[in-house]
Amino acid sequence: MTALPQPKVTLEAFLEWEKAQVEKHEFHRGEVFAMVGGRRVHGRVVGNIARELGVHLKGSPCQVFSESMKVQIGEDTVLYPDVFVTCDRADLATDLIFRAPTVVVEVLSPSTQAYDRSQKFSLYRRITGLQEYILVDPDTRRVEGFRRDAQGQWVLHDMSDGSALEAASIGASVPLADVFDGVDPPSAEG
Repeated sequence: MTALPQPKVTLEAFLEWEKAQVEKHEFHRGEVFAMVGGRRVHGRVVGNIARELGVHLKGSPCQVFSESMKVQIGEDTVLYPDVFVTCDRADLATDLIFRAPTVVVEVLSPSTQAYDRSQKFSLYRRITGLQEYILVDPDTRRVEGFRRDAQGQWVLHDMSDGSALEAASIGASVPLADVFDGVDPPSAEG
């Protein structure tokens, strides 16, 4: 059986439609994707990171946002990062759509890990001001950061065996104990 193709929608139509929705949806090149609810550990890690980065940024020209805020990439994509930091004046004046995050953090889950590591990272790399993309896996306690170097290349910084999540572009260091506070460690069997 062949599925019928769904009609593509414009960015403007998507944004207007989503205002009336209870659930969150991401948008890419005319297609709409429903966001699935997260697990408790996902919510806990997102909250921990947002809180710690917020404390670090207090009094700075940057702010941290999480989960329910949209980031628009170009004219064809809208995503909901788990956590992001922006220092952009236009972003700090917006109510709905952000366009210039400095740092994006995605907390991985078994169902989104492959997407977050590949296609989503590819989309985020289109943001010229983005300096860091950090992946946090609560199940394995791995923390991997990709930082843009002086030549514009993305360089992996594996923080998994270190003591902290480092967001160098904003001078933040969050102890891994705080990142994973309230999350049971992985079992020795798994």
